[in-house]
Order: sequence, then structure tokens, then C-alpha cells
Amino acid sequence: MEGTFFSWISCSMILSLAVLIGIATPGVDAARAFFVFGDSLVDSGNNNYLATIARADAPPYGIDYPTHRPTGRFSNGLNIPDIISESIGSEPTLPYLDPELNGERLLIGANFASAGIGILNDTGIQFFNIIRISQQLQFFQQYQERVASLIGEDQAQRLVSDALVLITLGGNDFVNNYYLVPFSARSRQFSLPDYVVYLISEYRKILARLYELGARRVIVTGTGPLGCVPAELAQRSRNGECAEELQRAAHLFNPQLIQIINDLNREIGSDVFVAANALEMSVNFITDPQAYGGVLRARALQRIGAVHGGLQPVPQPGRLRVLGPVPSVGEGQQDHRPADPDRRHQIHVPDEPQHHHGLGLQDLKSRHA
Repeated sequence: MEGTFFSWISCSMILSLAVLIGIATPGVDAARAFFVFGDSLVDSGNNNYLATIARADAPPYGIDYPTHRPTGRFSNGLNIPDIISESIGSEPTLPYLDPELNGERLLIGANFASAGIGILNDTGIQFFNIIRISQQLQFFQQYQERVASLIGEDQAQRLVSDALVLITLGGNDFVNNYYLVPFSARSRQFSLPDYVVYLISEYRKILARLYELGARRVIVTGTGPLGCVPAELAQRSRNGECAEELQRAAHLFNPQLIQIINDLNREIGSDVFVAANALEMSVNFITDPQAYGGVLRARALQRIGAVHGGLQPVPQPGRLRVLGPVPSVGEGQQDHRPADPDRRHQIHVPDEPQHHHGLGLQDLKSRHA
């Protein structure tokens, strides 16, 4: 799912996830903590602090961000966690590795995501130093210890149990593992259906561990249309059609993910995990963008070679559609802001509550008294 400059899959997910939050948390009148786990679709800059090639610290990333500068987000502007933070009335969560994430800022939450990772530990090995999901969960445990030292253990546990959690995994296990090269180690080990079963069994362990660590309101996104992302189109498509085998992978993976979510909720006795159908959301948005107030362009960029390398246009994009204007690539690349830099406002997002810019120690203690 990585390999795109414009997070066109993310755009439709943002809209529907905002709606989902509104349904799940009616009458929100105070900011809550927010925690993020996953890959480049939700990484807000952790990889900037790592010696890895999976980075988004150079143009044209960030051209539509308020500062018009790269931030470590694998997007032209705001990403999914940013929009969710707005929707729940909070400041954006800082990357966990950001040195500014300390003191009262810890009470807002944290983003543990790292571009390139997957469900499996061998996914993304070509990127070397990234925060694998097991390490992200260890950081989450460490985070709770840090918060407990600020507000006490009981209050820290309540902050976590009241928090909203987003986890986005799976795409890289296909595009940057199983299908990364012909006859990859995993494709020789498993047929595609068996590989999906294996991924799902490992994902179940991750979600169960997240619950053990105190998460009680968790949005779990499935994969989007993997065969339609720009990098895969450029590598596998001659006439702009989506890559059939990767599409098959997404269609196998998502229903089984929903099944384990339902199973876990039944075992727990509560709807802790909520599945977000990224595939259907994306297809709906691509095929009927005007229903969402979106403006689409039939141009896109793909990453040259390995994911997160250089940029080049996708030839004959066909069915591919990307939100907003796409900057030119090549000479003069340092300045390619669009005339309307904040194109995200052309997407209709449900009315948002009044913003609360984080909670102070006294606010939290009073609220949880």
C-alpha cells in the first residue's frame, strides 16, 4: 500500500473514519487521548528520527501541509491521524520519537507508526531500521509508564482505556514482501490463500496484545485496493488496469480481518475493535468522487524502484485517480505548491466539534476524579 506520493487511498478513508468516530463517540465534549499504530499511511514522522530509506522528509511531500514543508508524513498534506485528531477536538499526536513529546504533551496521545512495517517482522527488511509492530507495542507500554509518572498509575490506565486507537497494517505484507520480487521467500513458502490465513493469525495476536495493553476503542483498517496504487500500476499495468493478483490479495485479506475482529469482540464480550472497510471506501470514492465533494485528477506519481525512492509520473494511469493537483517532477522541484495549497478542504468532512487543545494535568485529574 506504500509507494504512493499522494495518499489517494487515505483520502476517502479520512472521510469515512471521521463519520465512524462521530457514530462511536456521540456527544464528545472533551478531548481524549489518541494513539496510532501502523505503517506509512499513518506515520506522522517517526521515520525522520531513524536511519532508514523509508522517509518522507523531502519535497514534494508536505506541499499541501500548512507549512508547505515535508513533515515525515507520507502525504501531500494532512494524513488520517491529523483529520481524526481534528474530529475528536485535539491537537495532532506527535511521533513517539519526537523529543517534544514529553510532559503534558504526552496526555494528548502518541503516534507510534513507522513507514515500511507490516504484520510480519520480515516485511520491510529492505528499509533496515524501522519500528516494527512489536516494537511499537513495546513503546506503547513504555509510554504508559511515562504517563503514570506524571498523573499516577490509575489515571494513566483510565487515559488509555478512554482513548481512541487507530491501527493500519497489512498492505506492506503484500507489496513489500509477498509480491516485492518474483518468487519471493514468502511466495515460495505459501500460496496466496495460505499466506493470507497466516497474516490474519499473526494480526489477531497483535490486536489481542493491544487489548492486553489497555486499548478499548480501536479502529482497525483493512487494506485498500492494493493493485490500483500508483507504484503497482507503473510496475504491473500496461493500460492502467489495476493489478489483478494484488486486488485478489485485498479481497481475500479484508473479509478474514473482519472475521477475527468479530471473533475477538465476542471473546471479550464488548465491541472493542471496529473494522473500517478501506477497500470499499476507496472504490466508492474513486468511482463517484462528486458524491464526496472531491476533485480528482487523472495524474499521479510513483516511487522509482523500491518504495520511497525517487519520483516519476505513472504512464497511462487509466483508472487511477488522485486528489488535488500534482506537482511537476524534475528541474525546479523545490517549489511546486499548487495555487490552492489546502486542497483537502475540497473534501467534505462532517461538522467537527469545538477544538480542545489538549488536556493539562489538572484538567485530566479533575476529569478522571
